[in-house]
Amino acid sequence: MTSAPLFPQADGPEGGVAHWLTASDGVRIRVAVWGQDAPKGTVLLFPGRTEYVEKYGRAARDLAARGYATVAIDWRGQGLAARLQPNPALGHIVEFTDYQLDVAAVLAFVRGAGLPAPLYLLAHSMGGCIGLRALYEGLGVQAACFTAPMLGIKLSPPLRPIAWALTTISKPLGFSNSISPGQTETTYVLRSGFAENDLTTDRGMFDYMQAQCQAHPELSLGGPSLAWLNAALRETRDLSLRPAPATPCLTFLGTAENIVDVPRITARMDSWTNGRTVMVPGARHEIMMETEATRKLAFDGMARFFGDHP
Repeated sequence: MTSAPLFPQADGPEGGVAHWLTASDGVRIRVAVWGQDAPKGTVLLFPGRTEYVEKYGRAARDLAARGYATVAIDWRGQGLAARLQPNPALGHIVEFTDYQLDVAAVLAFVRGAGLPAPLYLLAHSMGGCIGLRALYEGLGVQAACFTAPMLGIKLSPPLRPIAWALTTISKPLGFSNSISPGQTETTYVLRSGFAENDLTTDRGMFDYMQAQCQAHPELSLGGPSLAWLNAALRETRDLSLRPAPATPCLTFLGTAENIVDVPRITARMDSWTNGRTVMVPGARHEIMMETEATRKLAFDGMARFFGDHP
């Protein structure tokens, strides 16, 4: 474990640090830690696709104000972690279970660093898919919170069989490393204007995300490869066929969600004995990057939920 950069654009709590970690297959990832002396425990923050630890500096502030330390992750292939293709703008993975190697490296780091117990999971979008798999594999957390978890990808009914067919044949035909149709190499927050974005209704938070990518383009990631899309379709399908885990779970979902598959999420949460969904009126995909009122509702709810499961 060696020190890694943590850019000031994170705007996180004082004393934040970052480290390089190496997964068991040799891939280098990055973690950031804030609030090492927090009294109530440590939150493992699993980001979504294209994201990086700096994006959750303000979320770490919200958690620190409620008594929790935060450990955020640069997944393999994004942020400052090792990119998996010669084109660093391409989001790529071969198997979604590869992300579990990153989870294992982070858990080993948390144990070795002596961060405050107990542990909790907070997972957004793709991080929710990775987090659900980790819960099945015995992730040692007392409770989990999801925001807009990627338990399915929003696709129109006519496009879904086309996506399955195209991504499935792409590997044997040798073009699975191509970018998915309709995507570009420019990261979403830099190619979308605020008015038409699907992430947040809060201009200040949108500007926060844009400013990070403008100051440090090396953090940015463009669209996913066909291999990533196929792996995501297979993983979300396979997870949907399993019964919900026993871990208590609270999910926040905006009524204006337009990126992940809402029916898949509601079906999962309806079947989760220890699970509950909070629908957030008017919120878009990024609950933790929404208006001040929405962020307060979400972080207050998370803190109460975690506090109920010590």
